Amino acid sequence: MNKRSRQYMTSLSIGKLLTLITLILGSIIILFPLIVVLQSSFTTTDNSFTLTNYQAAWQRGNFLSAFANSTLVALSVTALQIITSALCGYALSRLDFKGKQGILLLILATLVIPFQLLVIPIFIILKYAHLINTYWSLILPTAANGFGIFLMRQYFASIPIELEEAAALDGANRWQILLKIMLPLSRPALITLFLFTFIGEWNDLFKPLVFTTRPELRTVQLALSEFQEQFTNDWSLLMAAVIIATIPVLVIFLIGQKQFIQGIGSTGIKN
Repeated sequence: MNKRSRQYMTSLSIGKLLTLITLILGSIIILFPLIVVLQSSFTTTDNSFTLTNYQAAWQRGNFLSAFANSTLVALSVTALQIITSALCGYALSRLDFKGKQGILLLILATLVIPFQLLVIPIFIILKYAHLINTYWSLILPTAANGFGIFLMRQYFASIPIELEEAAALDGANRWQILLKIMLPLSRPALITLFLFTFIGEWNDLFKPLVFTTRPELRTVQLALSEFQEQFTNDWSLLMAAVIIATIPVLVIFLIGQKQFIQGIGSTGIKN
């Protein structure tokens, strides 16, 4: 190995070492707040280890009904978004019709409109439909989403059209092609959409706060907000409640992270 090659290998090694150090420091900075929360949730006022904080937080916050409500709302919204996104995404990706590009641009435009800006017209619609203080007021406003439609459109566009043509020659219609070919091949995108939607709905506080007042419709985030108001000075109990509210989305993300990364990575920009 000549001198030039040794210098190149040395600079390469130094570059890798600096990258590793940067990643480690970044991980520590990101994980430090979580470590503090976790440590606080297992300590008492005299800094001794205990598990009673979790039991007390679960009982005092009445998280059982809140978990049930959040699960129902999150799964319902996720199912509806998968259906609407798959149908609209397939139409925008494979069908030719007048105004398709305009519709796609309008869908993309919705991504820059905050939900809070639409809350008044949505509230009026729900009020006239007598849906305020019902589960439907937490489900219907986000039953369709521009991000999901764009995500599925992009993924469908990445699937070779020859597969559809072969299925059409075998006598398959559009519905059969979508259900039996396109959706099974789009599993990474579907899981990505599931994770985005479920986690977003689970962490949503705005809709329950605006569209519901009944205690039996409390979601996890609303219960956590009320819990914070009651136990502001008891940090150990509050941190235990935060961990309890975080565990479901953390577990779901860890289960689907491989498909999530694949779905994001394979969803490129296609015409």
